[in-house]
Amino acid sequence: MSGLEQLWAGWRHEYVLGATDSEQPGGEQACVFCALAASGAPSVDNAVVHRGRHCFAVLNAYPYTSGHLLVLPVRHVEELEGLSEEESSELWAATVDALRALRAAYGPEGVNLGANLGRAAGAGIPRHLHLHVVPRWAGDTNFMTALAGVRVLPESLPVSWEKLSAAWPRHPGGTGERT
Repeated sequence: MSGLEQLWAGWRHEYVLGATDSEQPGGEQACVFCALAASGAPSVDNAVVHRGRHCFAVLNAYPYTSGHLLVLPVRHVEELEGLSEEESSELWAATVDALRALRAAYGPEGVNLGANLGRAAGAGIPRHLHLHVVPRWAGDTNFMTALAGVRVLPESLPVSWEKLSAAWPRHPGGTGERT
């Protein structure tokens, strides 16, 4: 062996195959992000924390840590290059607001910000562009996912929603103003 240790996470195999199968001809499924975009005002029921004119933020249903947010365009678009100027601008502004809300609600020591563009890059839902905003703390590697196929989260999604909704920046008169 070359010194590279490998952890086996066989539970991911079924997920990867299922997600890939849904993208094959005849295997199309409704886009969960489009359904969330059409689900109405932000609420604990739909996990949407913020809704703007062109973008919205929602709690990740399968978070890496408490407070893991997704920021995405309302319109079904796959690539960054497919965004209009207005969508691109609002996507970045909503991402900055997500960072502010996470810092206010959780006080993380760091934040992972990223996009997995395409199935090969790790996107679970590759056909609807989305950015991950993940609060991080020293030592929170969450090894349980690799070892036991589970994640250990200290709070429920509704509690995360309450914290982030309360901490989300308000911009009077802006497109992201909450009512």
